[in-house]
Amino acid sequence: MEHILSILIFFPVFAAILGLLVEKDAIRVYGIVVTAIEFFISCFLWFNFDSANGGMQFTEFVPIISQYGIAYNLGVDGISLFLIIMTTFITMISLIGLTDTKNVKNMIITVLFLEMAMIGVFVALDAIIFYVFWEFSLVPMLYIIGAWGGPRRVYASIKFFLYTFTGSLVMLVGMLYIAFLYAQTTGTWSFNIMDWYMLPITNNAQMWLFIAFFLGFAIKVPMVPFHTWLPYAHGQAPTIGSVILAAILLKMGTYGFIRFSLPLFPDATVAFMIPMAILAIIAIVYTAMVAYAQEDIKQVIAYSSVSHMGVIILGIFALNVEGIGGAIFLMISHGIVSGALFMLVGVIYDRKHTKMMSEFGGLAKVMPMFAVIFGIMLMASVGLPLTIGFVGEFLALLGFFAVSPILTAVAGLTIIMGAVYMLVLYKRTFFGPITHESNLKLKDLNAREYSALIPLVMLVVYLGVHPKPILEPVDASVKQVVNIMYLRANTNETKDKIAELNTIGEKK
Repeated sequence: MEHILSILIFFPVFAAILGLLVEKDAIRVYGIVVTAIEFFISCFLWFNFDSANGGMQFTEFVPIISQYGIAYNLGVDGISLFLIIMTTFITMISLIGLTDTKNVKNMIITVLFLEMAMIGVFVALDAIIFYVFWEFSLVPMLYIIGAWGGPRRVYASIKFFLYTFTGSLVMLVGMLYIAFLYAQTTGTWSFNIMDWYMLPITNNAQMWLFIAFFLGFAIKVPMVPFHTWLPYAHGQAPTIGSVILAAILLKMGTYGFIRFSLPLFPDATVAFMIPMAILAIIAIVYTAMVAYAQEDIKQVIAYSSVSHMGVIILGIFALNVEGIGGAIFLMISHGIVSGALFMLVGVIYDRKHTKMMSEFGGLAKVMPMFAVIFGIMLMASVGLPLTIGFVGEFLALLGFFAVSPILTAVAGLTIIMGAVYMLVLYKRTFFGPITHESNLKLKDLNAREYSALIPLVMLVVYLGVHPKPILEPVDASVKQVVNIMYLRANTNETKDKIAELNTIGEKK
């Protein structure tokens, strides 16, 4: 257990290097076995995790550049624990459902490198190590979109890289400035995030630093108006690229807000609470309307991802345990549901080589099990009670209700728009007459596709009925974040606001 986080990070890399020696015919099985082992290691982490402890656990610390306080510093709490497990699980499932046959060996090796970078982001407690993993994750995804994507894959991959890389550079400037402030205050340099939590930062500096980190995280989420790279990336990416992008990479942005922005800049966070909520509601409304206008099934799901990420942002900036905890649960549920939906689109694209709704109709008659699973995931996406999508949305909106009942009502009403465009998609694709004779020959799900989708269906139902296994560890760590915000606030107004929001939350 002493080095379990390092094992989680570097096991996929060693496996990827060894994968170069594996024959092409055996590489698919090899990739699934490697990711399955990685998933079981992450489950072992969960089994040994103390849910009552809201602090960092399984920590590792090795100095790298002591003069500047840069160290190989790792740790995991309830906030990052399930993001790690989701990363290993979705990576395994995506390889089980992998349909791409072109250069499949290179694809699997690239995915293993990407898995390493994503886990590194969620366990890094040193800002420089965090930034290295954050930036490294761009390279495998750039390659996945550019090498295996659609006709405009080069444009989509470059746009994805330039947007996210530019925002990350601004965030790096903010990190360097905080380390400089720490050196001025204490006389020693440190990039340890836990040390930064104890650093007093003036209100004016908080405002500028919040904006610097906002650009890095908001582009990754992505928030409106920085979202334009996402539909292109999803539209051109291969199925496995869309699954990992929607399920995991987007969550790195929302995770960053919780890990950095809230505890480091409490006064600025409270000041920007309503503007952030307005941006989130604009994302929910605007992208829902755009999704309704799409003819491409994959584009509908891509825009719905932006809309759901808006609800997550709303929960995070509720600044109370209910809202932040609900946002984290929604990060998990959105990862499972959106990953499944993109995988289902990949199933039909593999058979028909088109994603346009006009090319389908009546699919429920020829692919009944596909229609059933798609329907379950659709219901989870729109937040049907007793599915995984309901729990997170309910808690996020409940948390923000303490901030503004009016804005919460607007957000709640606009979520209904999500049900409209998803049900229209389902009606046009699965019901009505079969207008294309070629669709009569489409085959239903095969054994490989069942093995990838059934576990996702089981999670959607189980965690929708019994969310406690996730909510309990998350709750302890979220309380820790809220307490840090309260203690680090410079003004009584900020302290009073945080106390008020969480007092209201506890009473409820």
